[in-house]
Amino acid sequence: MVRPLPFTLPYAPIFWLAFLWAFLPEAGIVNRAQRAQSKTDSKSLQVIMAVQGLGTFLAFSIAWWPGMLMPIVQRLIAFIVGTLMIVFGSLLRRHCWRMLGSSFTGDVRAHAGQKVVTAGAYNYVRHPAYTAGIMMTAGVGIALGSWLSALVAVVFSSAAYIYRMNVEERALMAEIGEPYRAFASTRKRLVPFLY
Repeated sequence: MVRPLPFTLPYAPIFWLAFLWAFLPEAGIVNRAQRAQSKTDSKSLQVIMAVQGLGTFLAFSIAWWPGMLMPIVQRLIAFIVGTLMIVFGSLLRRHCWRMLGSSFTGDVRAHAGQKVVTAGAYNYVRHPAYTAGIMMTAGVGIALGSWLSALVAVVFSSAAYIYRMNVEERALMAEIGEPYRAFASTRKRLVPFLY
């Protein structure tokens, strides 16, 4: 039986170390956010956990289907690219948490007078932490060595974060108003110059 590289030596320890290093801090954020979740969150935290969790589960499952894996040379390249995406996505998320400081809560919450962060990655897009989250999940799908796994991971993760962005932008417009409107008018949501 052909196995995805994250389940094959010598690749498995590399993948799982990167995976745990990237995703364990996310579990702590979810835990804290669930305890203090606000009504303005509109269950977006649960949507992200459920939809992204389902997408990741399906991506892992699909990678084991016979005929779904790429040829070995492509799988090795995909493994390297995907694992690097997990690491760089996590580094970008950690950067975003530092930039947001006390404004970062894990759930959607905003208050009048809240400062709009425009430094670092926020100089380029409105939601770089969500770009990073999608990058991490896409990296998992790509590292599995199946284009269908990668597609499923990206589609599910993007859908979850688009819902969150809509909820968050409504809350920020309602509470912060014009400063956030001005910020939003000069930046794309996730990818500079594209979306």
